[in-house]
Amino acid sequence: MTRLVAGLAMLTLVATPVASTQRRPSRAEAPKQWEVFVRAFDGYATEDSVVGASVLLMRQGGVLAHHEYGFADRALGQRVDERTIFHWGSITKTLTAVAVMQLRDRKRLSLDDRVTRYLPELRQVHDPFGSMDDVTIRMLLSHSAGFQNRTWPYRTGKPWEPFEPTRWEQLVAMMPYQEVAFAPGSRYSYSNPGFIYLARIIEQLTGDPYQSYIYKNLWTPLGITHSYFGATPYHLADQRSNNYDVVRDSAGRESVVANGRDFDPGITIPNGGWNAPLSDVARWVAFLTGATASDTVLARATLDEMWRPLFAADSEAPGDSVGLSFFVLWRGGVRFIGHTGHQAGFRSFFYVEPKAKAALIAAFNTTNDAREAESGQGFKRIIDAALAMVAAQR
Repeated sequence: MTRLVAGLAMLTLVATPVASTQRRPSRAEAPKQWEVFVRAFDGYATEDSVVGASVLLMRQGGVLAHHEYGFADRALGQRVDERTIFHWGSITKTLTAVAVMQLRDRKRLSLDDRVTRYLPELRQVHDPFGSMDDVTIRMLLSHSAGFQNRTWPYRTGKPWEPFEPTRWEQLVAMMPYQEVAFAPGSRYSYSNPGFIYLARIIEQLTGDPYQSYIYKNLWTPLGITHSYFGATPYHLADQRSNNYDVVRDSAGRESVVANGRDFDPGITIPNGGWNAPLSDVARWVAFLTGATASDTVLARATLDEMWRPLFAADSEAPGDSVGLSFFVLWRGGVRFIGHTGHQAGFRSFFYVEPKAKAALIAAFNTTNDAREAESGQGFKRIIDAALAMVAAQR
Protein backbone atom coordinates (compact mmCIF):
# COMPACT_ATOMS: atom_id res chain seq x y z
CA MET A 1 0.00 0.00 0.00
CA THR A 2 2.50 2.54 -1.22
CA ARG A 3 0.03 5.43 -1.24
CA LEU A 4 -0.90 4.68 2.36
CA VAL A 5 2.74 5.01 3.39
CA ALA A 6 3.32 8.03 1.18
CA GLY A 7 0.41 9.88 2.78
CA LEU A 8 2.17 9.77 6.12
CA ALA A 9 4.59 12.53 5.20
CA MET A 10 1.78 14.83 4.10
CA LEU A 11 -0.15 14.41 7.35
CA THR A 12 2.97 15.07 9.38
CA LEU A 13 3.15 18.49 7.75
CA VAL A 14 -0.51 19.49 7.94
CA ALA A 15 -1.35 18.35 11.48
CA THR A 16 -0.52 21.63 13.22
CA PRO A 17 -1.41 22.13 16.88
CA VAL A 18 -4.16 24.52 17.94
CA ALA A 19 -5.50 25.38 21.37
CA SER A 20 -8.31 23.14 22.59
CA THR A 21 -11.75 24.75 22.54
CA GLN A 22 -13.01 22.46 25.28
CA ARG A 23 -13.03 24.14 28.71
CA ARG A 24 -11.79 21.89 31.49
CA PRO A 25 -14.61 21.45 34.02
CA SER A 26 -14.00 22.14 37.69
CA ARG A 27 -14.15 19.32 40.22
CA ALA A 28 -17.34 20.84 41.62
CA GLU A 29 -19.04 20.48 38.23
CA ALA A 30 -18.34 16.75 37.96
CA PRO A 31 -21.27 14.36 38.52
CA LYS A 32 -21.53 13.02 42.06
CA GLN A 33 -20.64 9.48 40.88
CA TRP A 34 -17.39 10.69 39.34
CA GLU A 35 -15.27 10.56 42.49
CA VAL A 36 -16.33 6.96 43.10
CA PHE A 37 -15.41 6.05 39.54
CA VAL A 38 -12.05 7.83 39.77
CA ARG A 39 -11.17 5.84 42.89
CA ALA A 40 -11.96 2.62 41.02
CA PHE A 41 -9.99 3.85 37.98
CA ASP A 42 -6.91 4.72 40.04
CA GLY A 43 -7.24 1.48 42.00
CA TYR A 44 -7.23 -0.56 38.81
CA ALA A 45 -4.26 1.41 37.44
CA THR A 46 -2.28 0.91 40.65
CA GLU A 47 -3.11 -2.79 40.90
CA ASP A 48 -2.17 -3.37 37.26
CA SER A 49 1.12 -1.39 37.51
CA VAL A 50 -0.08 1.14 34.93
CA VAL A 51 2.43 3.96 34.46
CA GLY A 52 0.02 6.53 33.03
CA ALA A 53 -3.63 6.87 32.07
CA SER A 54 -6.36 9.38 31.34
CA VAL A 55 -10.16 9.29 31.33
CA LEU A 56 -12.83 11.73 30.17
CA LEU A 57 -16.62 11.83 30.67
CA MET A 58 -18.86 13.57 28.13
CA ARG A 59 -22.51 14.48 27.71
CA GLN A 60 -24.20 16.43 24.92
CA GLY A 61 -20.79 17.07 23.36
CA GLY A 62 -19.36 18.75 26.45
CA VAL A 63 -16.73 17.46 28.85
CA LEU A 64 -18.22 16.80 32.29
CA ALA A 65 -15.06 15.53 33.97
CA HIS A 66 -11.46 14.68 33.11
CA HIS A 67 -8.90 12.82 35.22
CA GLU A 68 -5.23 11.96 34.69
CA TYR A 69 -3.15 9.32 36.44
CA GLY A 70 0.60 8.82 36.62
CA PHE A 71 3.28 9.49 34.03
CA ALA A 72 3.45 9.87 30.27
CA ASP A 73 7.19 9.22 30.60
CA ARG A 74 8.33 7.92 33.96
CA ALA A 75 12.07 8.29 33.32
CA LEU A 76 11.62 11.99 32.51
CA GLY A 77 9.16 12.60 35.33
CA GLN A 78 6.63 13.83 32.75
CA ARG A 79 3.11 13.45 34.09
CA VAL A 80 0.03 12.70 32.02
CA ASP A 81 -1.91 15.88 31.28
CA GLU A 82 -4.62 17.08 28.89
CA ARG A 83 -2.16 17.33 26.01
CA THR A 84 -0.74 13.80 26.36
CA ILE A 85 -0.95 11.84 23.11
CA PHE A 86 -1.87 8.18 23.40
CA HIS A 87 -1.98 5.47 20.75
CA TRP A 88 -5.55 4.25 20.20
CA GLY A 89 -4.95 0.93 18.45
CA SER A 90 -8.07 -0.71 17.06
CA ILE A 91 -10.27 2.31 17.75
CA THR A 92 -8.78 3.42 14.41
CA LYS A 93 -11.14 0.89 12.81
CA THR A 94 -14.05 3.20 13.56
CA LEU A 95 -12.41 5.87 11.37
CA THR A 96 -11.93 3.39 8.55
CA ALA A 97 -15.49 2.12 8.80
CA VAL A 98 -17.02 5.61 8.73
CA ALA A 99 -14.86 6.45 5.70
CA VAL A 100 -16.21 3.37 3.89
CA MET A 101 -19.79 4.34 4.76
CA GLN A 102 -19.16 7.85 3.43
CA LEU A 103 -18.25 6.31 0.09
CA ARG A 104 -21.32 4.09 0.23
CA ASP A 105 -23.56 7.10 0.87
CA ARG A 106 -21.85 8.91 -2.00
CA LYS A 107 -22.70 5.90 -4.20
CA ARG A 108 -19.06 5.06 -4.85
CA LEU A 109 -19.54 1.49 -3.61
CA SER A 110 -22.09 -0.95 -2.24
CA LEU A 111 -21.68 -2.93 0.97
CA ASP A 112 -22.59 -6.03 -1.02
CA ASP A 113 -19.84 -5.46 -3.58
CA ARG A 114 -17.42 -8.34 -3.88
CA VAL A 115 -14.09 -7.39 -2.36
CA THR A 116 -12.27 -9.06 -5.27
CA ARG A 117 -13.86 -6.48 -7.58
CA TYR A 118 -11.39 -4.00 -6.05
CA LEU A 119 -8.71 -6.37 -4.75
CA PRO A 120 -8.36 -9.30 -7.16
CA GLU A 121 -5.22 -10.35 -5.26
CA LEU A 122 -7.46 -11.84 -2.57
CA ARG A 123 -8.38 -14.67 -4.92
CA GLN A 124 -5.02 -16.17 -3.94
CA VAL A 125 -6.32 -16.86 -0.40
CA HIS A 126 -7.55 -20.43 -0.03
CA ASP A 127 -11.28 -20.70 0.68
CA PRO A 128 -12.25 -24.31 1.44
CA PHE A 129 -15.89 -23.22 1.77
CA GLY A 130 -16.36 -21.76 -1.70
CA SER A 131 -14.99 -18.85 -3.69
CA MET A 132 -13.19 -15.75 -2.44
CA ASP A 133 -15.51 -13.87 -4.78
CA ASP A 134 -18.21 -14.43 -2.15
CA VAL A 135 -16.51 -12.10 0.35
CA THR A 136 -18.21 -8.69 0.50
CA ILE A 137 -17.38 -5.28 1.94
CA ARG A 138 -20.13 -5.80 4.52
CA MET A 139 -18.33 -8.93 5.75
CA LEU A 140 -15.08 -7.04 6.19
CA LEU A 141 -16.83 -4.33 8.21
CA SER A 142 -18.56 -6.88 10.47
CA HIS A 143 -15.53 -9.15 11.02
CA SER A 144 -17.40 -12.01 9.36
CA ALA A 145 -15.26 -12.68 6.27
CA GLY A 146 -13.32 -15.55 7.88
CA PHE A 147 -9.91 -13.88 7.86
CA GLN A 148 -7.45 -14.45 10.70
CA ASN A 149 -6.89 -11.86 13.40
CA ARG A 150 -3.15 -11.31 12.99
CA THR A 151 -1.69 -9.33 10.11
CA TRP A 152 1.83 -10.75 10.37
CA PRO A 153 1.30 -14.49 10.99
CA TYR A 154 4.98 -15.40 10.68
CA ARG A 155 6.29 -12.99 13.33
CA THR A 156 8.32 -14.76 16.02
CA GLY A 157 9.10 -11.78 18.25
CA LYS A 158 12.77 -11.44 17.35
CA PRO A 159 13.96 -7.85 17.87
CA TRP A 160 15.15 -7.43 14.28
CA GLU A 161 11.73 -8.20 12.80
CA PRO A 162 9.48 -5.31 11.69
CA PHE A 163 6.65 -4.54 14.09
CA GLU A 164 4.15 -5.03 11.26
CA PRO A 165 4.33 -5.45 7.46
CA THR A 166 5.23 -2.16 5.82
CA ARG A 167 4.02 -2.67 2.24
CA TRP A 168 0.94 -4.00 0.48
CA GLU A 169 3.18 -6.27 -1.57
CA GLN A 170 4.22 -8.08 1.61
CA LEU A 171 0.61 -8.93 2.40
CA VAL A 172 -0.02 -10.07 -1.16
CA ALA A 173 3.04 -12.34 -1.02
CA MET A 174 1.55 -14.11 2.02
CA MET A 175 -1.92 -14.61 0.55
CA PRO A 176 -1.27 -17.97 -1.21
CA TYR A 177 -0.23 -19.40 2.18
CA GLN A 178 -3.39 -18.39 4.03
CA GLU A 179 -6.98 -19.58 4.18
CA VAL A 180 -10.28 -18.38 5.56
CA ALA A 181 -11.28 -20.09 8.80
CA PHE A 182 -15.03 -20.44 8.19
CA ALA A 183 -17.65 -19.82 5.54
CA PRO A 184 -17.60 -16.06 4.86
CA GLY A 185 -20.65 -14.30 6.25
CA SER A 186 -21.59 -17.12 8.63
CA ARG A 187 -20.28 -15.77 11.96
CA TYR A 188 -18.05 -13.25 13.72
CA SER A 189 -14.30 -13.55 14.26
CA TYR A 190 -12.24 -10.43 14.90
CA SER A 191 -9.89 -9.65 12.01
CA ASN A 192 -7.28 -6.92 11.62
CA PRO A 193 -6.40 -7.58 7.95
CA GLY A 194 -9.98 -6.92 6.86
CA PHE A 195 -9.55 -3.24 7.65
CA ILE A 196 -6.33 -3.03 5.67
CA TYR A 197 -8.34 -4.36 2.73
CA LEU A 198 -11.02 -1.72 3.34
CA ALA A 199 -8.38 1.04 3.34
CA ARG A 200 -6.99 -0.30 0.10
CA ILE A 201 -10.48 -0.04 -1.42
CA ILE A 202 -10.75 3.57 -0.19
CA GLU A 203 -7.47 4.33 -1.95
CA GLN A 204 -8.52 2.57 -5.16
CA LEU A 205 -11.80 4.50 -5.37
CA THR A 206 -10.60 7.97 -4.35
CA GLY A 207 -6.99 8.11 -5.51
CA ASP A 208 -6.06 9.47 -2.07
CA PRO A 209 -3.70 7.83 0.41
CA TYR A 210 -5.73 6.48 3.31
CA GLN A 211 -4.33 9.03 5.77
CA SER A 212 -5.08 11.93 3.45
CA TYR A 213 -8.67 10.78 3.00
CA ILE A 214 -9.21 10.56 6.76
CA TYR A 215 -7.66 13.97 7.32
CA LYS A 216 -9.74 15.71 4.64
CA ASN A 217 -13.06 13.95 5.12
CA LEU A 218 -13.20 13.18 8.85
CA TRP A 219 -10.67 15.11 10.91
CA THR A 220 -10.86 18.53 9.26
CA PRO A 221 -14.68 18.81 9.35
CA LEU A 222 -14.69 17.78 13.03
CA GLY A 223 -11.84 20.05 14.14
CA ILE A 224 -9.52 17.17 15.00
CA THR A 225 -6.14 18.89 14.86
CA HIS A 226 -3.60 17.08 17.06
CA SER A 227 -4.01 13.60 15.54
CA TYR A 228 -1.63 11.76 13.25
CA PHE A 229 -0.65 8.32 12.00
CA GLY A 230 2.74 6.64 12.29
CA ALA A 231 5.81 8.54 13.50
CA THR A 232 5.21 11.53 15.78
CA PRO A 233 5.72 14.94 14.12
CA TYR A 234 8.49 16.99 15.70
CA HIS A 235 6.17 19.68 17.03
CA LEU A 236 4.12 17.07 18.96
CA ALA A 237 7.03 14.94 20.19
CA ASP A 238 7.02 16.33 23.73
CA GLN A 239 3.32 15.44 24.09
CA ARG A 240 3.63 11.80 23.02
CA SER A 241 3.37 9.22 25.79
CA ASN A 242 5.90 6.44 26.14
CA ASN A 243 4.42 2.94 26.40
CA TYR A 244 5.29 0.17 28.82
CA ASP A 245 5.10 -3.57 29.39
CA VAL A 246 5.05 -5.23 32.80
CA VAL A 247 7.17 -8.39 32.44
CA ARG A 248 8.30 -11.20 34.72
CA ASP A 249 11.79 -12.74 34.66
CA SER A 250 12.69 -16.39 35.22
CA ALA A 251 12.88 -15.80 38.97
CA GLY A 252 9.34 -14.44 39.04
CA ARG A 253 10.36 -10.82 39.57
CA GLU A 254 8.20 -8.21 37.85
CA SER A 255 9.57 -5.09 36.21
CA VAL A 256 8.21 -2.31 34.01
CA VAL A 257 9.95 -1.95 30.64
CA ALA A 258 9.66 1.18 28.50
CA ASN A 259 9.15 0.45 24.80
CA GLY A 260 9.91 3.94 23.48
CA ARG A 261 7.59 6.70 22.39
CA ASP A 262 7.29 5.74 18.72
CA PHE A 263 6.81 2.54 16.79
CA ASP A 264 5.95 1.93 13.15
CA PRO A 265 2.51 0.33 12.65
CA GLY A 266 3.42 -0.12 8.99
CA ILE A 267 0.58 -1.14 6.74
CA THR A 268 -1.68 -1.77 9.74
CA ILE A 269 -2.41 1.96 10.15
CA PRO A 270 -6.07 1.55 9.02
CA ASN A 271 -6.74 -1.06 11.70
CA GLY A 272 -4.61 0.44 14.48
CA GLY A 273 -2.58 3.57 13.73
CA TRP A 274 -4.37 6.55 15.31
CA ASN A 275 -2.40 8.73 17.76
CA ALA A 276 -4.26 11.51 19.57
CA PRO A 277 -4.88 13.32 22.86
CA LEU A 278 -8.19 12.64 24.55
CA SER A 279 -9.52 16.01 23.35
CA ASP A 280 -9.34 14.86 19.71
CA VAL A 281 -10.97 11.53 20.47
CA ALA A 282 -13.65 13.49 22.34
CA ARG A 283 -14.44 15.39 19.14
CA TRP A 284 -14.77 12.09 17.31
CA VAL A 285 -17.04 10.68 20.01
CA ALA A 286 -19.14 13.88 20.08
CA PHE A 287 -19.76 13.32 16.37
CA LEU A 288 -20.79 9.72 17.05
CA THR A 289 -23.25 10.79 19.75
CA GLY A 290 -24.86 13.33 17.44
CA ALA A 291 -23.85 16.22 19.69
CA THR A 292 -22.10 17.97 16.79
CA ALA A 293 -23.18 18.64 13.20
CA SER A 294 -22.64 14.99 12.36
CA ASP A 295 -24.43 15.08 9.01
CA THR A 296 -21.50 17.04 7.59
CA VAL A 297 -19.47 13.83 7.95
CA LEU A 298 -22.04 11.03 7.92
CA ALA A 299 -25.82 10.91 8.03
CA ARG A 300 -27.33 10.03 11.40
CA ALA A 301 -29.29 7.21 9.76
CA THR A 302 -26.04 5.70 8.49
CA LEU A 303 -24.52 5.67 11.96
CA ASP A 304 -27.67 3.99 13.26
CA GLU A 305 -27.26 1.40 10.51
CA MET A 306 -23.67 0.75 11.62
CA TRP A 307 -24.88 0.13 15.17
CA ARG A 308 -27.44 -2.56 14.30
CA PRO A 309 -26.29 -5.93 15.66
CA LEU A 310 -25.25 -8.39 12.96
CA PHE A 311 -23.40 -11.15 14.82
CA ALA A 312 -22.90 -12.24 18.41
CA ALA A 313 -19.48 -11.13 19.65
CA ASP A 314 -16.92 -13.21 21.54
CA SER A 315 -17.86 -12.02 25.00
CA GLU A 316 -18.63 -13.32 28.46
CA ALA A 317 -21.71 -11.07 28.52
CA PRO A 318 -24.75 -12.47 26.67
CA GLY A 319 -26.21 -10.09 24.13
CA ASP A 320 -22.95 -8.38 23.17
CA SER A 321 -22.75 -8.11 19.40
CA VAL A 322 -20.98 -6.46 16.50
CA GLY A 323 -22.47 -4.24 13.83
CA LEU A 324 -20.48 -2.57 11.07
CA SER A 325 -17.18 -2.19 12.96
CA PHE A 326 -18.82 -0.92 16.18
CA PHE A 327 -19.59 -3.19 19.11
CA VAL A 328 -22.99 -3.15 20.81
CA LEU A 329 -23.19 -3.92 24.54
CA TRP A 330 -26.23 -4.20 26.77
CA ARG A 331 -25.91 -3.63 30.52
CA GLY A 332 -28.93 -3.29 32.79
CA GLY A 333 -31.22 -2.68 29.83
CA VAL A 334 -29.06 0.16 28.51
CA ARG A 335 -27.44 0.00 25.06
CA PHE A 336 -23.84 1.12 24.61
CA ILE A 337 -21.85 1.53 21.39
CA GLY A 338 -18.07 1.49 21.36
CA HIS A 339 -14.71 -0.08 20.69
CA THR A 340 -11.51 -1.01 22.49
CA GLY A 341 -7.89 -0.67 21.38
CA HIS A 342 -4.70 -2.52 22.27
CA GLN A 343 -1.36 -2.21 20.51
CA ALA A 344 2.18 -2.27 21.90
CA GLY A 345 1.82 -1.14 25.54
CA PHE A 346 -1.24 1.04 24.89
CA ARG A 347 -4.81 0.10 25.76
CA SER A 348 -7.95 2.18 25.36
CA PHE A 349 -11.71 2.18 25.05
CA PHE A 350 -14.69 4.42 24.45
CA TYR A 351 -18.39 3.74 24.92
CA VAL A 352 -21.36 5.88 23.96
CA GLU A 353 -24.92 5.82 25.30
CA PRO A 354 -26.74 7.24 22.27
CA LYS A 355 -30.02 8.30 23.92
CA ALA A 356 -28.32 10.50 26.51
CA LYS A 357 -25.52 11.46 24.12
CA ALA A 358 -23.16 10.53 26.93
CA ALA A 359 -19.79 8.80 26.61
CA LEU A 360 -16.63 7.85 28.44
CA ILE A 361 -13.14 7.66 26.88
CA ALA A 362 -10.08 6.13 28.54
CA ALA A 363 -6.48 5.41 27.58
CA PHE A 364 -3.62 3.60 29.33
CA ASN A 365 0.06 3.46 28.37
CA THR A 366 0.86 0.09 29.99
CA THR A 367 0.14 -3.58 29.28
CA ASN A 368 0.68 -6.12 32.06
CA ASP A 369 2.08 -9.22 30.34
CA ALA A 370 3.27 -10.63 33.67
CA ARG A 371 -0.30 -11.04 34.90
CA GLU A 372 -2.14 -11.20 31.59
CA ALA A 373 -5.29 -13.05 32.69
CA GLU A 374 -5.70 -11.04 35.87
CA SER A 375 -5.01 -7.82 33.98
CA GLY A 376 -7.61 -8.69 31.36
CA GLN A 377 -10.26 -9.25 34.02
CA GLY A 378 -9.34 -5.93 35.64
CA PHE A 379 -9.69 -4.18 32.28
CA LYS A 380 -13.18 -5.66 31.86
CA ARG A 381 -14.15 -4.52 35.35
CA ILE A 382 -13.08 -0.94 34.70
CA ILE A 383 -15.04 -0.98 31.43
CA ASP A 384 -18.12 -2.15 33.34
CA ALA A 385 -17.56 0.66 35.86
CA ALA A 386 -17.28 3.09 32.95
CA LEU A 387 -20.55 1.84 31.45
CA ALA A 388 -22.28 2.37 34.79
CA MET A 389 -20.81 5.89 34.94
CA VAL A 390 -22.16 6.68 31.47
CA ALA A 391 -25.58 5.15 32.23
CA ALA A 392 -25.83 7.43 35.27
CA GLN A 393 -25.88 10.44 32.90
CA ARG A 394 -29.28 9.46 31.49
